Amino acid sequence: MSDQTLSTAYPSETDFPSAKPIAEQLRFALNYAILAPSSHNSQPWHFMIQDNFALVCADRTRALAVVDPYDRELTISCGAALLNLRVALSYFGLPYAITPFPYSAESDVLAQIQVCADGFIDPELKKLFHAIPKRKTNRNSFAHSPVPAELQKQMGEAAAAEGVTLTCIDAEDQRKAIAGLVSEADHKQFADPQFRRELASWIHSSRRNDGLPVYAYGISSILNNATPLVNAVVRTFDIGNNIAASHLQLAEGSPLLACISTAPDNAQTWLAVGQALERVLLVVAEAGFDASYLNQPIEVPALRSRLHLLAGGEPSPQILLRIGKAATTLASPRRPLGDVLW
Repeated sequence: MSDQTLSTAYPSETDFPSAKPIAEQLRFALNYAILAPSSHNSQPWHFMIQDNFALVCADRTRALAVVDPYDRELTISCGAALLNLRVALSYFGLPYAITPFPYSAESDVLAQIQVCADGFIDPELKKLFHAIPKRKTNRNSFAHSPVPAELQKQMGEAAAAEGVTLTCIDAEDQRKAIAGLVSEADHKQFADPQFRRELASWIHSSRRNDGLPVYAYGISSILNNATPLVNAVVRTFDIGNNIAASHLQLAEGSPLLACISTAPDNAQTWLAVGQALERVLLVVAEAGFDASYLNQPIEVPALRSRLHLLAGGEPSPQILLRIGKAATTLASPRRPLGDVLW
């Protein structure tokens, strides 16, 4: 996953078109949906609006065939955008009803949201609205100060509200064991030339509104920030040893790891995981803490069950987070709303 940024066109909440038709209000709310995180900052979503309906759709032209062959992370990313949309609608006082996967013959339509008088406004989500622009993926080293038990409790409650399980891991021996698994996954992924080529394509200098920053994946600790050089090195050489060492240090040094897991492992569940993920991230950001991802053991099928044994929770780990506090980080680019509204 990757983070969000505030583009120069980011709207002020005071510009909400309260006197305009529902379709215009939905369009405005989508400015917040697109600030969701996504794998490789691929932003694999598009939206359609008609009258008082909005459709959240998967853009499978942005799928990651190597690291995400079943579109699991793609669906999670779209779920995160859906959660942000729910937050914005609740904040602006627009009651809504959600229908996941409304068309059995059209799997790209992941959710339909209808603004309607007998819909729902979530007061808890409304409280998280101002956390949307605060949330950023922070890949820096975290301070050693512990994450408060109360925040851990709130994270678990946020995940549970979306129907999934979140397990917090702060014991040093567990964190070190999981860090070793992350390192092992790094070695396996970077040994695969197809993985390296796919990753390099998302760090390419031609990307302006999407893709990963150079400092992602711990690469900045190995190379300078010259993007064409980074792209060539990632594509051509197995730098897994260096990446694994960097991520091992990050994982071991993070005061808290958190694993989101489920019992089922299907598209419906992944959409719920995306909403739970973003809800947790907004709770974390609102509390003044940072988060980033260590999903590599979940992306390597042979290691996923081992992560479950270490992290606990449900049988299918979906997201592995590290939580703490770090220095301010740079933000990733965002595609304009016009590019994703069809």
